[in-house]
Amino acid sequence: MGSPRLVATDLDGTALRSDGTVSPRTAAAFARVENAGATLVFVTGRPPRWMHTVAGAVHHRGLAICANGALVYDLHTEQIVKSRLIQPDVLEEVVRRLRDKVPELSFSVEYEGGFAHESDFRLGGWDRKAVAGLRVGTATLTSRPCAKLLALHPRMDPDILQAAVCGVVGDLVTPTHSSGRALIEMSAHGVTKASALAELAQAQQITPESVVAFGDMPNDLPMLRWAGTAYAVANAHPEVLAAVHHVTAANDEDGVARVLEELFQDTPQEPLGEPSASRGT
Repeated sequence: MGSPRLVATDLDGTALRSDGTVSPRTAAAFARVENAGATLVFVTGRPPRWMHTVAGAVHHRGLAICANGALVYDLHTEQIVKSRLIQPDVLEEVVRRLRDKVPELSFSVEYEGGFAHESDFRLGGWDRKAVAGLRVGTATLTSRPCAKLLALHPRMDPDILQAAVCGVVGDLVTPTHSSGRALIEMSAHGVTKASALAELAQAQQITPESVVAFGDMPNDLPMLRWAGTAYAVANAHPEVLAAVHHVTAANDEDGVARVLEELFQDTPQEPLGEPSASRGT
């Protein structure tokens, strides 16, 4: 393909190094995309509260689709510009069903601003340090709309847990997972990285054939299947590697940057500073 009109990339495990930084080479490749007049979109499971350092590392370039498609975030202004939320009545029913079928699950939610969690929900490294997270009871947790409901099991295999969750509540929400933990991320029914990206592309009259996408985990699969050209990084989940026709180098080897340098080789790059640290999941 020639230079794409839109580049969509996952962050953690894909465009970011394993230490959570944007390498200078990758930042320069992102600059090429926008200098060529193409649209750059970061499509991530991260909430907006984890996007500030990413925005700084890429000089506030592009848009971000956050929370697996539930939120569209403008990196230039660092503001949410669109949301697709799970409503409280749905949240209550999802938690009720899952707790009945898989009693050991604990829950947390991502709101448009901030997050909350049950007392027995084991927080990841960054959230343990966050001051905005509220420890609340289940009734409070599900009392207002949220971008993402998360369910954590103490020991199940993530793929097995996702299949179980889909069987119990797949008619109400869209479950996926994006880490090695038994942590299932649920968006509103039908909301995926692909649904949000397709809506954004349509608004700019961009067809899937003009889109190149990069990913590494099951939550990237809808986006990779939708895009005209899809790449997995070499360190991707086996299901992702099996679903694409193109594989680039691993995230720690600047795999995304290598492809973008080839696609936008006629576009001059601008000098960029040192990489910035960012929060990984």
